[in-house]
Amino acid sequence: RHVRMADEAVYIGPSPSSESYLKADVILKAAKDTGAQAIHPGYGFLSENAEFSAACKKAKITFIGPSEKSINAMGLKDGAKAIMEGAGVPIVPGYQGETQEPEFLKEQADKIGYPVLIKAVAGGGGKGMRLVEHEKDFLDLLGNCQREGKASFGNDHVLIEKYITKPRHIEVQVFGDTHGNVVHLFERDCSLQRRHQKVVEEAPAPGINEKLRKELGAAAVKAAKAIDYHGAGTIEFIFDCDTDEFYFMEMNTRLQVEHPVTEMITGQDLVEWQIMVAAGEEIPLEQDDLFISGHSFEVRFYAEDPAANFMPQTGKITHFEYPDNDEAVRIDTGVDAGDMVTSYYDPMIAKLITWGENREQAAEEMRSLLEETYLSGLNTNQEFLHNIFCSEDFLDGNVDTGYIPRHEDELLPESYGKPEADEIGLIGLHKLIGATEQNDPWSASDNWRMSTKSRRSISFTARGERYDITYDIDGPILTFEWNDTKCMAKLLQYEDGNIEAIVGDSRVYAKILAQKNNLTIIHDGHIVALSFIDYDANQDDAGATGRIVTNMPGRIVNVLVKKGEEVEKDQPLLIMESMKVEITIRAGVSGKIEELPIAVNDQVADGTLLVNIEPAESA
Repeated sequence: RHVRMADEAVYIGPSPSSESYLKADVILKAAKDTGAQAIHPGYGFLSENAEFSAACKKAKITFIGPSEKSINAMGLKDGAKAIMEGAGVPIVPGYQGETQEPEFLKEQADKIGYPVLIKAVAGGGGKGMRLVEHEKDFLDLLGNCQREGKASFGNDHVLIEKYITKPRHIEVQVFGDTHGNVVHLFERDCSLQRRHQKVVEEAPAPGINEKLRKELGAAAVKAAKAIDYHGAGTIEFIFDCDTDEFYFMEMNTRLQVEHPVTEMITGQDLVEWQIMVAAGEEIPLEQDDLFISGHSFEVRFYAEDPAANFMPQTGKITHFEYPDNDEAVRIDTGVDAGDMVTSYYDPMIAKLITWGENREQAAEEMRSLLEETYLSGLNTNQEFLHNIFCSEDFLDGNVDTGYIPRHEDELLPESYGKPEADEIGLIGLHKLIGATEQNDPWSASDNWRMSTKSRRSISFTARGERYDITYDIDGPILTFEWNDTKCMAKLLQYEDGNIEAIVGDSRVYAKILAQKNNLTIIHDGHIVALSFIDYDANQDDAGATGRIVTNMPGRIVNVLVKKGEEVEKDQPLLIMESMKVEITIRAGVSGKIEELPIAVNDQVADGTLLVNIEPAESA
């Protein structure tokens, strides 16, 4: 989509970012070849790369971001904390010194008091981090953390800090210019996380009074001034819900993914500010000119399957539709219908942002936006996000970093992604009015839709389960059995996939997205994606086949078996990496490996045969 929108596009290399977006010389050449005066690095890739900032300066191309010196100052967690401590910014009690002998580090942890957090000084994204709750576990977890830090970041140094048992993640947007001016644009709450990855962001932070807001802002400005910062940056604080105290955690020396919520409550365009500052201008407003108007939420709409441990998804987006932007709704996306989500980049499809005059109204806008955003072709976290905005505890503002794991049963119920009575009725009505293909079991030589009574059956799979449903048709009314109860469905209106019907005692509104044998129903935030079963095909359980085909592109990391080898059901066969996640492929049956057409480091496309097992006679 970004290529289609651009006036001019330059090919910078293959899809792996290490061969394209992370190659500073290639990016600089593209800038020179097009006559660009400046480079905006976005949120990732080279946005916090000090060497790239310096290379831009050397090439006489403006880097729209901070100086090499500022990036380096905040690049390592231990050095950043030392600078903040010297500037009078509160930091979490801990140790961030050069001495790294295990026994010495354990002594420091004992002094701080458990629980403590061990962090790789060069870590990020939740890697190189271990929680130690008991003294006896410290040395083992220290070794794990050091090895991960070395493998992931080339640096095994760690710091130790006191672990806050009920923390919130509150960050403050700061902006500096080259004339010595620094302001803050208030705070954001990013506490709703899973595995240290943000899920929902909001501004301002709920429950923060004006006195505390001023203290947070003043500390953030002090932090930015301590490193002579210019451009957009974020000071991240950990907030102790039990004491209302806050401590410096780290600084992001770039624009954040969640910056739109700050833009929504301040009315400012932060990217415009970045360009102005990079061009040598002063910040357009002073601190007293900035104020908060209303409340804003942002959710990260991901191609992932929350019901399968949030496994990243890849594939073609067959349909993508969402409301137009207005003062209450904003959608930032990099894809359109027809685009592919690949394994090479972060699986974020879009940022969905809403604004309201207060937190309650902004949340209602987000709930509506999630109900009116329609996507098919691959699994997403849309229903999971909708469940968050239906959770009373969240709506009451009771947020902290443990919120999602604490409410997992509510956010990921047994019914997640599975059809209920309403969807079963809608499936039948869709078939009733859409049966036109010859091989459709609902089609018939007679004009059955006009007949008074008939009976038709369909079978489909959803979330790995098979469903066989029989409908009694009496004119425009369907009757079916669900959970030992007879249900009725009557069509009221159906146009362009928008369906209105009576199912049971309820009037139901939904969106139906059909693609060949696949159907997606989006109904009040509940999303059911299903595949109709070919009636001429073998109806044996698909899990009983030994043929394993990948449903996403990726790279083969390890092959654990050989051709001709006898294997048992559920035995690990190979490990595949897709979207930076390692997936273990297991045998669906016991038997002998007949085909094994892949090898370590092979890049495999969606639909590639990985293994074919000849099932044992007893299987």
